[in-house]
Amino acid sequence: MALFSPSPARPVALGRELALALIGAALITLGAKIQIPFWPVPMTLHSLAVFFLAAALGPRLGFAAMAAYLAAGAMGLPVFSGSPERGIGLAYMVGPTGGYLAGYLLGAGLGGRLAEGRGAFGRFLAMLAGLTVVYATGLAWLAHFVPTSSLLAAGFLPFILGDLVKLALASGLVGALARFKGRGQ
Repeated sequence: MALFSPSPARPVALGRELALALIGAALITLGAKIQIPFWPVPMTLHSLAVFFLAAALGPRLGFAAMAAYLAAGAMGLPVFSGSPERGIGLAYMVGPTGGYLAGYLLGAGLGGRLAEGRGAFGRFLAMLAGLTVVYATGLAWLAHFVPTSSLLAAGFLPFILGDLVKLALASGLVGALARFKGRGQ
């Protein structure tokens, strides 16, 4: 008798998880490319996609989707907001928004973990914790490019209102998806 006999279901589950992560990366890319007129700056749906996926798929697959998105960007695919016009690949990733990209990876894992089993308001707070990580890493990295006196005006104030709206929307969408899945069983 073998000590380890792989289950035939494991490769199927692994393939399903890989597919979900890749579909998630595609949704993040789509969110990064969609621009909505907003004040004071146009907004993309990038953070909506990241935190929706983290809460809907869970921390591991949410993290994997964001990692796949970053890997695609590092390979030079124009997945990021403003790419290819503002650059592609690693050159884009080490630019002013690089800290935010790293923060999304960490924030997706944290937000997804904290959102597990929570209601709408709890999910919103979990996503807010993840977004806090995004802003903390993003602003720390942006400080290499922008004077400290201008840091909040450049990397926080123009975006926070839109991000809060997107988190509320993401929390509601996760709840709606859970209700929809519950009816199908």
